[in-house]
Formats: sequence, structure tokens, C-alpha cells
Amino acid sequence: MTDKPLRVDFDLLDRQIVDLDGYLVGKVDDIEFGTAADGRPVVAAILVGHHALGRRIGGVLGRWMAAVARRLHTTGDPQPLRIPFERVAKIGSALWLDVRHELLDTPALELWLRDNVIGRIPGASDAGQ
Repeated sequence: MTDKPLRVDFDLLDRQIVDLDGYLVGKVDDIEFGTAADGRPVVAAILVGHHALGRRIGGVLGRWMAAVARRLHTTGDPQPLRIPFERVAKIGSALWLDVRHELLDTPALELWLRDNVIGRIPGASDAGQ
């Protein structure tokens, strides 16, 4: 990647995330910041999931989105999918990762939708064939 400054709002947020094999992982819903040794702010991780997006949006809509994500999460407090920024290999019209999606956690809402909505559509189990 280049050392040019990133514009979080333009270069990262709402961009599609693509894994090493071209699989669509999701979209960048929020950013986690850290601090470099010299005190500069740096992007530590990209966050994916309705919980992260709800916190970013804020207000009534954001609280509703986060509440839905919490409600559909089966255990504990839902956390967004956190992808360390070091895993981002290329930034362009999408963010390309240097890792396969199987090594990443699947957000709880996606699991719930797969099992309770998509999985109930006739023929959905044959979609990959």
C-alpha cells in the first residue's frame, strides 16, 4: 500500500471488502483507531456488522440497528467483525484482504439471516451447485 494519507470517509467507509479469493466479505461499517509510537492516529482495524454501523450512524436509527444486532445475537454482547488493518493488502474501489474469508468470524446477524431467512427459501441449499 502507499504511504499517502488516508481519508477515512472517502477511502475506507462503506467500501466493499474482498478476500484473497475474491469472496465478498462485507462492507466497512466503521473504523477503529489506534496511536502510533510517535503519537499519530492510525487505523487499527476495520469493523463490519450492523452493530458497528449502528454505533457509527447514531441517533434513533443507529440505536435501533444496534438493538436488532444485539437481539439476533445468540450469546453475550455482540461485537462487530474486526479485521486488523494489517490484513488489508490493497485499497481501491474496494478493500482487498491478504487472507481468506474462512479465517474471519462471521457476524451474528449474517448467520441468523442465513439460517432463518435465506435457508428457508426453496432451492437455497442448491444455490452453490
